[in-house]
Amino acid sequence: MTPTDARNRTGTPARAGAAGPAAPPWLAVALPAAALVALAALVAAGAFSGAFTAFAAFTDPGALVRWGAPVATIVTELSLAVTIGSLALAAFVLPRGPLVDRALGVAGVTAGLWTLAALIQLVLRFSWSTYLPLDAPGFGPTLMEYVTTITVGRTYLGIVVVAALTAAVALLVRGRVGALCALALPVVALGMQSSTGHAAGAASHDLAVSALFLHLGGAALWIGGLAAVALVGLRHAATADVIRRYSNIALWCFLAVAVSGLVSAWIRLGSLDGLTTDYGVLLLIKVVLLVVLGALGWLHRTTVVARLASPATTRDAAVGLFWRLTAVEVAVMGAVSGVAVALGSTAPPVPDEPIADPTPAELVTGHPLPPEPTLARWFTEFQWDVILAFGCAAALLVYVRWVLRLRARGDAWPVGRTISWCLGVVVLFWATNGGAATYGHVLFSAHMVQHMVLAMVVPIFLVLAAPVTLLVRAVPARKDGSWGPREWVLALVHSPWGRFMAHPVVAAVLFAGGMIVFYFTPLFELALTTYAGHVWMVLHFTLVGYLFANALIGVDPGPSRPGYPLRLVLLFATMAFHAFFGVALTSGTALLVPEWFGLLGRPWGPSAIEDQQRGGAVAWGIGELPTLLLAVGVAISWTRSDQREARRNDRKAERDGDAELEAYNAMLAQKADQARRGQG
Repeated sequence: MTPTDARNRTGTPARAGAAGPAAPPWLAVALPAAALVALAALVAAGAFSGAFTAFAAFTDPGALVRWGAPVATIVTELSLAVTIGSLALAAFVLPRGPLVDRALGVAGVTAGLWTLAALIQLVLRFSWSTYLPLDAPGFGPTLMEYVTTITVGRTYLGIVVVAALTAAVALLVRGRVGALCALALPVVALGMQSSTGHAAGAASHDLAVSALFLHLGGAALWIGGLAAVALVGLRHAATADVIRRYSNIALWCFLAVAVSGLVSAWIRLGSLDGLTTDYGVLLLIKVVLLVVLGALGWLHRTTVVARLASPATTRDAAVGLFWRLTAVEVAVMGAVSGVAVALGSTAPPVPDEPIADPTPAELVTGHPLPPEPTLARWFTEFQWDVILAFGCAAALLVYVRWVLRLRARGDAWPVGRTISWCLGVVVLFWATNGGAATYGHVLFSAHMVQHMVLAMVVPIFLVLAAPVTLLVRAVPARKDGSWGPREWVLALVHSPWGRFMAHPVVAAVLFAGGMIVFYFTPLFELALTTYAGHVWMVLHFTLVGYLFANALIGVDPGPSRPGYPLRLVLLFATMAFHAFFGVALTSGTALLVPEWFGLLGRPWGPSAIEDQQRGGAVAWGIGELPTLLLAVGVAISWTRSDQREARRNDRKAERDGDAELEAYNAMLAQKADQARRGQG
């Protein structure tokens, strides 16, 4: 806290240990009100869907299970959200010092509650799905078999284990780096939870999983961040800087929840007629509540932050306004959570069941076989990925916003760099959502096109855009010890680990050798068969390609780049390796992942082995043009470097009368004179 923050409106210094304004008593009403609204939503869901009457046809597991399972789900999700929110605040928002450790303590406690609630949820959900009462004979052994042999059961048990690990790590680590490490654990749990939200053999499985992960992550960070601000401590947390940072995070969370919610709704509705069903009615209620939350967030941003930053506003008044808005947001968030649970208990118009009479392609990939590829279809066919598409849109928006911020204060930024970034992001979007993604799932040659574009085309555009330099110029440094994007990126770039990974030789080894490790190990099959493996593949290829291109032609701060001759040697060495890899595939007769590419039942195109050999030619041929562009870029940089060195020498000669040349000539004259004397 700055000295200005430590004074009230009259200028009297605040006591160092004074407690902040107490939360108003009506805030305590907000949480029960949220629970009551959520409970009402659950009752409505039971009335709408007939969930309770459905038990009449089966063995009733008991009232404890009927009512306890949804309540345990709400407690699990809310405690998970507060855990994520607290860790995110510690890593990205709160100033250094005891506040970060306090947020880690809150995360440890809520993660412990999350562990207990997730374990209870596992038991009650098993009883709910099997209609076995908790006191039924053999319940324990059957439950053990469920969590050890059934995929869904193992996933829920894994979430419990991750929750327990999160509690332990959050209580043991200290500082923002520890908070970031601990934050990775609940993110993994969200990924595991997302995989259970849609039947593996149902239509649009990967799209539903990506949308659900984005939805759960955005909602958890949004709700949990608000709760963490209140739990960590109002006197410290209710400052203009902290609330403004949380407000920025909440805005992105709102967009993520809205976009992913629309995608998930469309998958389950199927058409507009689905809005007239019970599921559609609950969905409309959730949309209305989400809009209300968005309006409250905007009001929060435009009033509370402005009043907290204004020297004419007493701190107590601004804090009181913050608590009132917080109470209403908590109530509406509770309602949204209740409706979300109710939606999960209501059958959607499009049943979440495996596809009836699937084709061979649907059995293997989970998607219908696309039509035979043509030049036009490479640019008109789409296989959407919500997370990667949202990431591309965010990358465009953030970069352009930073450029506009520079121009608003009178600083220039090269237009060519902006164009390069936009082109790179658009190509990345096409490679992950367009024709390359559509056909890369069923044709090895198309997959190789996707690989080459991600590793060799996209990185060149991104590197030439100099995003780190723009970040440093456009985003102001924080003065209170907290770490935002600027601080985290610079810390990573200048860390020993970052310098090692960005070293040109290491980047070249990762860039070239990574292909062998990926394609000739189970990693390739993992990327084809799991959504998490696919996302890892995209990030790996793009990041490794970026590190390699940045080592050769980058202008951002980072690696200790070698001399230009060595850069060309590294470039041509990787080009030769690519050629060797392509020749190996072209001449190979063993099919990679035969249980995937060999069982698709394609009525068009070459055979699987012929297509794989064509993919080898793609790896050899497509890599040549980006390599040539990189070579040209190195040559241009080399020429410009020589020109800059010549200009520096000319300016130095003008300042000192070319003293260096005079000294050199004098030295030559002295040696010549010595030589003449020796001959004489």
